[in-house]
Amino acid sequence: MRAQVEFVSADFPPYPGEDQQLNPGRYGIRLAEFLAQELPAHGFPVESVTVEMWGVRVGLQHADYPLWVGCGNYEAHENGFLCFIEPATPTVRKWFRKLPNAPTVERLASAIESILQGSGKVSQLRWWSENELRRP
Repeated sequence: MRAQVEFVSADFPPYPGEDQQLNPGRYGIRLAEFLAQELPAHGFPVESVTVEMWGVRVGLQHADYPLWVGCGNYEAHENGFLCFIEPATPTVRKWFRKLPNAPTVERLASAIESILQGSGKVSQLRWWSENELRRP
């Protein structure tokens, strides 16, 4: 299941003072705004773009459970970025039920990849393998 993607792009620099809204050295608002603008055309209506301490959260309208994309810079590469989908598990528990999540995550991953690749703004796009994911 694809849930985290890294890439390089010089087209999403930080806004002046952006790292004062997030933690020092963190940014990703331009990237989040770009994805929020494009995701509805791929069937994922956006309900919010929220600045967090770690980066920026793009909240999606999803009737069954909270679904969102996290965006932020990624220091492993110059002009590096990382996006991740949450929840990133094959199923989601809601009350006493298990809801399938893998098909939704895969559709969202495909939409993100299509948006990024189609923009001509990114290079070195790579989805992380399951054993590379960091989970609490």
